[in-house]
Amino acid sequence: MRAMRRSLLIAGATLLAACHHGPRVVPAADPVAELAKARAQFRSGHFGKALVSFRRLTYELGPSQPEMADVHYHLAECYYQTGDRVQAAHEFRQVADQYATSAYAPMALLRAGDANLRLWGRPELDPSYGETALAIYQELAGRYPGTEAAARAQMRVQQLREFYFRRRAYDSAIIYFKDVIATYPGTSRVPDALMRLVDSYRVIGYGDELKETCTHLRRYFPQTEGLDKSCPADSSTATPS
Repeated sequence: MRAMRRSLLIAGATLLAACHHGPRVVPAADPVAELAKARAQFRSGHFGKALVSFRRLTYELGPSQPEMADVHYHLAECYYQTGDRVQAAHEFRQVADQYATSAYAPMALLRAGDANLRLWGRPELDPSYGETALAIYQELAGRYPGTEAAARAQMRVQQLREFYFRRRAYDSAIIYFKDVIATYPGTSRVPDALMRLVDSYRVIGYGDELKETCTHLRRYFPQTEGLDKSCPADSSTATPS
């Protein structure tokens, strides 16, 4: 009985020692200090590090705390600056909708439009990003009239409308010139139509089509007047070897 009691005392002491020397509990991060660090990283241009810090803060701060609009706005800006424009557009939109009365809301809506505009790299393939950007800019003017963000949005709307008009005109011209090439193969009208395609592609920024058309002209119609000027033999239009 005495031996059993001594064994129990030893086991208890061992367990107590193990608890005393177990893993140390790490205190929770100070959200105020973390926010200051994230802002400093952002101002220094370390957007990848700032993104991690702001993302962590979305869990450490309570959803009703006033700093959350700041955190989510700068999180969206970090996504934008690191090239993830799809996620940036989503995050900016969330700021505008979830924190609609905050000072960040008008600018967030503007930046949501900007992110969609940057995604509109190939309008001939998917015009939806450009259309979404236009709708967001117009929404901004209605929701937050008189703000700096609304004024900047109106400027972008005007630019977009001019581009849409110009692009529609050139798209119609492209269809016409392609029809000429298909209808009159082997005639003198083909190289002229190809040259007009080159001009159209250059104006509206269809780089791949421009390069392809110049390559075709140089290969099959090398004597075309004005070819060297319209299709200079540089890295952007030279025929691949």
